[in-house]
Amino acid sequence: MELEFRGGAGEVGRSALLIDETLLVDFGMDSGNPPSFPVGDVDPEAIVVSHGHLDHVGSLPSLLSGDARPEIHWTPPTRDLAMVLARDTLKLHGVSSNGPTQRGGTYDCPFTEAEVARVSQVSETHGYREPFEVAGYEVTFFDAGHIVGSAHVLIDDGETRLLYTGDFQAEDQQLVERTTARPDADIVVCESTYSDTTRAPRGTIEDSFVESVEGTIWEGGTVVVPAFAIGRTQELLCLCEQHDLECYVDGMGKRVTELFLRERNREFLRDPDLLRRAKGNARFVTGRDGQRKRIAEKNTVIVTTSGMLHGGPAMTYVPEVRSHPVNKIAMTGYQVEGTPGRDLLETGSAELDGRMMPVSAQVEAYDFSAHADRGGVLEFLESYRETEVLVVHGDRCEAFASELADSGFDASAPVVGDTWTSAD
Repeated sequence: MELEFRGGAGEVGRSALLIDETLLVDFGMDSGNPPSFPVGDVDPEAIVVSHGHLDHVGSLPSLLSGDARPEIHWTPPTRDLAMVLARDTLKLHGVSSNGPTQRGGTYDCPFTEAEVARVSQVSETHGYREPFEVAGYEVTFFDAGHIVGSAHVLIDDGETRLLYTGDFQAEDQQLVERTTARPDADIVVCESTYSDTTRAPRGTIEDSFVESVEGTIWEGGTVVVPAFAIGRTQELLCLCEQHDLECYVDGMGKRVTELFLRERNREFLRDPDLLRRAKGNARFVTGRDGQRKRIAEKNTVIVTTSGMLHGGPAMTYVPEVRSHPVNKIAMTGYQVEGTPGRDLLETGSAELDGRMMPVSAQVEAYDFSAHADRGGVLEFLESYRETEVLVVHGDRCEAFASELADSGFDASAPVVGDTWTSAD
């Protein structure tokens, strides 16, 4: 078996792993400015996808340009999320079926509307622990506990068993249970996003968030909660429902909540009834006729995109609540350096809609990450102490691989463009 790392090695974003030039695992994009895509040309027979986040599926439709029609294999929620993200990318960059042809779309969007439409024609969905044959390999998905439908991907060519962890979480979340799968493997390609982070138990973080929100509401303030649309928004809605907190939800998170509750996706939820109740407890915002500014004056919780304050309805809510110290802005996800969210946390001000705005409202951060922390990654890898480990998907892959090697693992950290073969 030969592995080519076309993206996501020694970095976070644009994940892409090509196996024997035949089978492609993930094909994402890094949505930075400028965006970046997997390197080199690929023409796989088939594609398997670990989960529906932009850095793992963002470039996928571009593989369906011209006469190319590789099969795409994923879980039902991953398929649905990928379509939502692809259509949102088209909308963001104004690409149509008759759009520019560079990379099939534009510099910022590598595909067209027509290519997105073809995804459904080649899509095949699978549940967990249901082996299937594709391009000469036996592939099995296992629940990775990251987001709804996320999977560890086990690939067996008859001689070598590769476990691609994808992104995973070692603690239970509101939507999904933690990963417990540890299938036998000869080689493990493991994410390392938070290999240098130790966080408090999930329940402790949730309790702190709820206590803070309840305090602000009791004092008469408004709480704006910038949140990622996929997973994070729904986690927060569940917490609001469980603690009888009135909340509004705005942005793409509305569509994703409804998507998760579709019949074909309910079995991938830890507690479908909880999310159904959470949806019923939330008030969905349409954004019409000044509705957002009126909501921002209410004594309530507003869960809204974007999670890093670089767009979305948050651009209305934050400026509206920023001037009063009783109000609160509760950041719930990692803030990439250079984003307005990161600036707000570090300096107390941020550039919003082209204007630098000081913020007098309280600003807090809660680590609701859907990735395992250092302890979680190490606990997962303990089952593979006798297995070769290739560390990817992180900002310090080489350092973490060295730490693993020092503790007895056969570990290394490839970078984009590297190749590994089972004969090495």
